[in-house]
Amino acid sequence: METPVFEEIEPASDCDCPGCVHWRRVLPYAATGRTGIHPAHRTVIVAAAASAALGAGHAVPALAAPQAPGPAGLPRLPGADEPDTPQGGKAPLHGPGGAPAKPAKTPATTRAEIINRAKEWVAAKVPYSMYRYWTDGYRQDCSGFVSMAWGLPGNEWTGSLDQYGVRITKEELQPGDMLLFHNPADPQKGSHVVIFGGWTDHTHTYYIAYEQTPPHARRQSTPYAYWSDSDRYVPYRYKGLVSGGTGGAEPAEPVPETKAPFPGRAYFGPGANNKYVTELGRMLVARGAARFYTTGPGPRWTDADRRATQAFQQAQGWRGAEADGLPGPHTWELLVSGKGKDIVPGAAGPPAPPSSHGVPGYPGRAMFRPGANNAYVTRLGQQLVKKGFGKYYTTGPGPRWSEADRRNVEAFQRAQGWRGGAADGYPGPETWRRLFL
Repeated sequence: METPVFEEIEPASDCDCPGCVHWRRVLPYAATGRTGIHPAHRTVIVAAAASAALGAGHAVPALAAPQAPGPAGLPRLPGADEPDTPQGGKAPLHGPGGAPAKPAKTPATTRAEIINRAKEWVAAKVPYSMYRYWTDGYRQDCSGFVSMAWGLPGNEWTGSLDQYGVRITKEELQPGDMLLFHNPADPQKGSHVVIFGGWTDHTHTYYIAYEQTPPHARRQSTPYAYWSDSDRYVPYRYKGLVSGGTGGAEPAEPVPETKAPFPGRAYFGPGANNKYVTELGRMLVARGAARFYTTGPGPRWTDADRRATQAFQQAQGWRGAEADGLPGPHTWELLVSGKGKDIVPGAAGPPAPPSSHGVPGYPGRAMFRPGANNAYVTRLGQQLVKKGFGKYYTTGPGPRWSEADRRNVEAFQRAQGWRGGAADGYPGPETWRRLFL
């Protein structure tokens, strides 16, 4: 019998199933994208092919795609709008198979040593994992990161790290201290911990955070106390701290001048990447919008910027086109001057796009179908023209979906190397992400 030849078709690079969305976030340029098909999809194809080769009398059961286990053995998929910071429990160095944990104690260390250890993981871009252990024996999650920075004898978790510290106030924070949020009701939801690296300026509204979070260890300017659940973070100082300098307190980062005139609407919206987006985000955070950001604010426009801007506009009592989430001269003036009403804490903000699939600004496939007539179609067309894929337009781009839109999208998708259903001319989340990079 001749060995059948199987061909992988229908690249899934733009697939919006939860598994593909997860791996695009964690490994956006992984081998799955280069081969054109997700491992989960390839597994099913191979199983079906094997069944056909063996004949109907020897059916092979379809294989399920492997997935990292979550709490209580359940599959875990990260949420699109909240930090994905689950963690492992207490464990000795190098994991369960490592040396037994030593009795709880507080080895002596200095602030400089704490910060330098944290910087080593950041420089190495240690990948985030609840189950893996780095070469130094520490688990590659948020609590393992702090256990490593403090030089503890084993891997702790957010429910036990406080025993190694003394509670302090915000005013007492210095480099090497930690900010801890432990959610005892559901430790896998929200619990997180970071190393404090120093204030970025005299206002003490932003600080440098060293933390372990997907996709890898990072150092980032962060609003006090954190992007979400800010009121639940508690500062602690390590009990075993000895004198030895300030730990290389981070120099104050330059804060953008917020007295600049409104730069124009062209500097904001999908595809924008400039200093004014960062400036807008920082002003919004100062007015109560921190809960909309899980990272940033940064120079690249995201849906968090849109939602934060819209929440501020709605706080002024504006509705409709006046609260579209894009800053105009009036919005900018109120933010710059400190006038107007702040965003009310706990008030319901504008919802995230229902079908964003974790891609900022993506409104869902339903917005791009025959008969569709909306602002997203116009925005898509304008970006296609900007990227050099507008040759099928004879008029427009406009808000009504047309065959010209579909053919231009298809041309862009084919330029990515996609074929078959992945280049059907209808933008999925990955098409949107690449268009607005």
